[in-house]
Amino acid sequence: MEINYPPYKITDKMLNYVSDIMRKIGEANYFESLNRYPELRRKSRIRSIHSSLAIENNQLSLFQVEDVINGRPVIGEQKDIQEVKNAYEAYEQIDKVNPYSIEDLKKIHGILTFLIEKDAGKFRNHGEAVYDGDIEIFMAPPHKLVPSLMDNLFNWMNEVKDTINPLILSSIFHYEFVFIHPFHDGNGRTARLWQTAILSHWEKAFKFLPIESMIKKNQEEYYTAIQNCNNAGESTEFIEFMLKMIDNTIDEMNNSKEMKDKSILLLSENEQKILECIKKNVIIGAKEIIEKTQISDRTVRRILKKLIDSDIISSVGSSEKDPNKKYKIKE
Repeated sequence: MEINYPPYKITDKMLNYVSDIMRKIGEANYFESLNRYPELRRKSRIRSIHSSLAIENNQLSLFQVEDVINGRPVIGEQKDIQEVKNAYEAYEQIDKVNPYSIEDLKKIHGILTFLIEKDAGKFRNHGEAVYDGDIEIFMAPPHKLVPSLMDNLFNWMNEVKDTINPLILSSIFHYEFVFIHPFHDGNGRTARLWQTAILSHWEKAFKFLPIESMIKKNQEEYYTAIQNCNNAGESTEFIEFMLKMIDNTIDEMNNSKEMKDKSILLLSENEQKILECIKKNVIIGAKEIIEKTQISDRTVRRILKKLIDSDIISSVGSSEKDPNKKYKIKE
């Protein structure tokens, strides 16, 4: 099958953004902290879900979204609540999908639109248009072309995935997917999640980077970039926009209150020794840690308490006062 390559241009602006993002990935405390603090990952995931759904007019607040995910009762439209449950389940599948598989994408769409869209996980079988009030601003390609257009997009991605930087490739995918508009509903949510899937399979930290929240803050520019690319017949402006969103998100997360709060928890030399000791032994008691690290009893126990309070390790024992309890890295 002959592949039609998506039209776009590589610009100096793109290259500067890519260089800046890759440098920040290597330096950012945020990415390191995501690995250490499960609560940061959870908060970032909740922000991603809330923002992506809010772009599509879901009316639940950030706190309500968090309550739904935590299983608490929430007063709101049942459709909005179901969208949150679906999105949480879909984002939890990111590690398990092949971001270069159409069938996996259909499965994710099926999860995102479960109990909401009757054709969940199936390409549309009718025409689709986007309206601003009563004015048609975009007519999607005819439904009969959707399977071949999607095949072409994924064949192209599989051909170039080892040669095009994923930051650029995922942005091209995002635009092309929205342009094809392959499903009746949930296209925007799927596009944003799938860009995260492509990026996170390249660099794990992107799995919890809430790019969607930055898009929500710049929603008008997001739609303008898409419309301008529709008119231009190529995705250059949208790629530049998405790279800017990624770059700005990393900056925002590094400067967030959560990160400033966590900065006091950067591990000391003794803390690192104790953490490494626990990692090597899987489950180990305080006395063994003292023996292996040659750190004083009092210091070890103080550090163990700090690591537990920071949600980095957990204790295994019948009670908090159990003198024989052991410690392990928190799942």
